[in-house]
Amino acid sequence: MTRWRPASVDDVLIRWSLEPLGSGFSTPSSHLQPVLRRGERAMLKVARTEEEANGCRLLAWWDGTGAARVFEHDDTAAVLAWGGSSLVDIAKGGDDDGAIRVLCSVAERLHSVSRRKFDERPDGLIPLDSWFRSLFLRAGTGGFYARSAELARRLVFDAAGPDDLVVLHGDLHHDNVLDFGGSGWLAVDPKYLVGNRVFDYTNILCNPAQDIAESRFDQRVGLISQLAGVPESTLLEWTVAWTGLSASWAAEDRDVAAEQRALRIGAIAEASLGR
Repeated sequence: MTRWRPASVDDVLIRWSLEPLGSGFSTPSSHLQPVLRRGERAMLKVARTEEEANGCRLLAWWDGTGAARVFEHDDTAAVLAWGGSSLVDIAKGGDDDGAIRVLCSVAERLHSVSRRKFDERPDGLIPLDSWFRSLFLRAGTGGFYARSAELARRLVFDAAGPDDLVVLHGDLHHDNVLDFGGSGWLAVDPKYLVGNRVFDYTNILCNPAQDIAESRFDQRVGLISQLAGVPESTLLEWTVAWTGLSASWAAEDRDVAAEQRALRIGAIAEASLGR
């Protein structure tokens, strides 16, 4: 089996005849470089990790339905349509319901592709039982982690119905949905997951800021439940599971503040389940 290796930005620019526009920037998982492609602005994304490269493959599979258009891609990089601002400013500007509606619409469009061509999905998608490994390992610490892990085990191992088992975005929230002008609001930066579609709605409830997430939690649960066609109790269960996983990752990184933020939303979701 060939070991995955990242490509150099310069090599990719030459390979696809791209002209750099100003300076690019790097994240832990990729290098992003604004470019001109055939006279039009685009964004070159060169993966620094195999996980990020798989995300580019997934964007290409969605073929512009709910996700950013991909003009070129291989197993190391992709050229994406040029995106504008995210949903963060809309939510923080007072139209949180509007942002939630956009996010739910994007999720539905992404999931609709699975219903049309699930058998043609990319190879090697990560199932949720593997994705939740950090939470399962942390269950032994007890308390919320144990309860969250118990719930997650039931949810991820339950067989999803034919309309619920989909290729997931895996990190759907306000920062990862951009304005693409005439193409509308579209998702970027997916993970490489497969599982129950409800998982894609959970991170919406934790973003884009803690004060919004906490103060509008009940209203958001009701709206997402209505738009996604998901019982509130099911959405809350998945949210307890997700926040346990998110907190587990933060604990592994020794990020106490992020861990506490996730645990706070998890506690609110757990309390809502008990009503």
